[in-house]
Amino acid sequence: MRWLFLLLPLFLSAAPIPRDAKIYVAGHRGLVGSAICRKLEQEGFTHIIRYSSKDLDLRDQSAVNAFFESERPEYVFLGAAKVGGIFANYTYPAEFIYDNITIGTNIIHAAYKTGVKKLLFLGSACIYPRDCPQPIKEEYLLTGLLEKTNDAYALAKIAGLEMCRHYKRQYGVNFISCMPTNLFGVGDNFHPENSHALPALIRKCVEAKEKNLPYITLWGTGKPTREFLFVDDLADACLFLMENYDGEETINVGTESDISIAEVASLIKSLVGYEGEIRCDTSRPDGMPKRLLDISKIRNLGWQPNTDLKEGLKTTIDWYRANVNK
Repeated sequence: MRWLFLLLPLFLSAAPIPRDAKIYVAGHRGLVGSAICRKLEQEGFTHIIRYSSKDLDLRDQSAVNAFFESERPEYVFLGAAKVGGIFANYTYPAEFIYDNITIGTNIIHAAYKTGVKKLLFLGSACIYPRDCPQPIKEEYLLTGLLEKTNDAYALAKIAGLEMCRHYKRQYGVNFISCMPTNLFGVGDNFHPENSHALPALIRKCVEAKEKNLPYITLWGTGKPTREFLFVDDLADACLFLMENYDGEETINVGTESDISIAEVASLIKSLVGYEGEIRCDTSRPDGMPKRLLDISKIRNLGWQPNTDLKEGLKTTIDWYRANVNK
């Protein structure tokens, strides 16, 4: 019966969050945080705490401690992070490791000190070893070397989820973590250099169509495959886990379907209506050759994604054209 005891943490039932509970969404203006806020509002939550980086520097431990002492949130979604694509990660590794370790450490410790009822820390699929078996199971974490193009960010995220695990063990706090795959959607960062692959491609295709450019350039060979999750589906998974999971193990969140960078570029090109050429710049790094998450654990808990890639891309392109490109 020892195997049954080991499985118990995965299937522990949590409890619904009261709709008037004080909920702090760290990083509410970012891609993930804004989607979580939308989901909470749709579900009738009435007391969502939002602080911008101008009002609260999450890298400042004393400021974070004062915020938690003053606001006393009951639940925390820790989605705040410094994020970016291959170029940003490779160019600014010091900022990525410092900012993300400091943000995670400050919030997790302050949540423990002020008696937060439950906290969800959002990791990232890039924390898995570069050459681990596919699809990637949660237990593959820390079994091999990281992808060098984003190891600073990955190490910071690993520190955050390990901190939640050890605080849970030592202090008995209800801090959980999940590992989302590559995200995209409404509210994404479309910066020409510092964004992730999908928003960068959307911007390139829209601008190339408007300027009638003969081609766009794709970083790398286009051969690596990635799994892409619409951010509103992640927000749905985050609330699901907060209300249905109390285990110590981190949980993967993805779609169990991947696509090559070249194929997704062609799909975006078609949805945008751009008729030019896609050229690969093979002098640029590819990053991890393949990354596909095994999401059997969260499926067994009762959650699954609802938005297919084409539908999510169309929504994102429409939002970009209406809110960013104008």
